[in-house]
Amino acid sequence: MLACLSPWVSAGEALFLGIIMAWLGTTPLEKYSEAVIRYSLQVAVVGLGFGINLQQALSAGRQGFFLTFFSILITLSLGIFLGRKLRLTTHTTFLIAAGTAICGGSAIAALAPLLAAKKEDISVSLGIIFLLNGLALFLFPWIGGHLHLSQHQFGLWSAIAIQDTSSVVAAAASYGSTALKIATTVKLERALWIIPVCLICLKLQKKEHKIQMATESATGESKQRIQIPWFILVFIAVIIMGAYLPGIMHPIGTVALPVAKKLLSVTLFFIGTGFTVKAIKKAGMRPLILGTLLWIFIATLSVLVLIHFT
Repeated sequence: MLACLSPWVSAGEALFLGIIMAWLGTTPLEKYSEAVIRYSLQVAVVGLGFGINLQQALSAGRQGFFLTFFSILITLSLGIFLGRKLRLTTHTTFLIAAGTAICGGSAIAALAPLLAAKKEDISVSLGIIFLLNGLALFLFPWIGGHLHLSQHQFGLWSAIAIQDTSSVVAAAASYGSTALKIATTVKLERALWIIPVCLICLKLQKKEHKIQMATESATGESKQRIQIPWFILVFIAVIIMGAYLPGIMHPIGTVALPVAKKLLSVTLFFIGTGFTVKAIKKAGMRPLILGTLLWIFIATLSVLVLIHFT
C-alpha cells in the first residue's frame, strides 16, 4: 500500500501488486476493502476531473468525432450482445464493454460505484483491460508499421482502439510526435463520453428500480431507495468549472489531480486483492473472451475505416 503511494508505482502496477498479494493468500483489510473501494473510487473519479481540459477535449477530436461516436456505440452494443451470449453477469459485461469502448480503467472506475458492482466484477474487468493494454503497447506500433499507417492514421487508430490514456500515449509516442499529438487530443474527447454513458446508466438503473419497487409493493417486501451518484455530478462540475474558472480551479487541480491518481492506485491495489484464484475460477474464461473479442473487433474495424477513408 505504501509503495502504491510512491511516484514510482503506476496504477497498473498497483493493480498487479494487489493481484500478487491475493495469490499469496494475503488480503489486507479484507473486512473493509469493499467500503474502501466504493468511496475511494468516487473521490478519485472527482479528482481526475481536474485533468480534463473541456475546451481542448471538445475541439481536439473534430476529425475523429464520428469515428469515436460510432465505435463507442457499436462496441457497447456488441459487448452487451456477446455478454448475454456468454452468459456473463450484467455488471461484468457492462464494465468490460464500457472499458473497451471508452477509456479503460477510468470508465470502469466511474461506472463501478454507479452499478454497485462487486469487487470481483471490478477486479476481473480491470485485469482484462490492463492485460490487453499491455499487449497493445507492443502490437499496435508493429502492426501500424507493417500496414504503413501514416502518423495521422496511427494517432487516430491508437486513440480509438486502445483503452487507457497512458497506453495510448505510450504507443503513439513510440510511433512519432505527430501521432502522439493526434492520439492525445482525440483520446481526451473520447474520455468525455464517460459522462453521457454514466447518465444513460443512471437512467436505466432508475427504470430498473421502478420495476423492482412495483414488484416489492405487490409482494409486500421492503422498499429501497436508489442512491444518487453525487460523485458524477461533482465530476462534471469540476470539468466545467475548470474551463470557466481556471484561476480558482488550476491551483486546486495541481494538488487534487496527483492526489486523485495516487488514491486511484491504492484503490486498484485493493481491487487487485479480489483477483484471487477463486474469483478467476468463478468468472471463468468467458470475461477474457468477451474483452478480447471486443478489442479485436474495434481495432480491426477502426483501422480498416482509417485505411479506406483517410
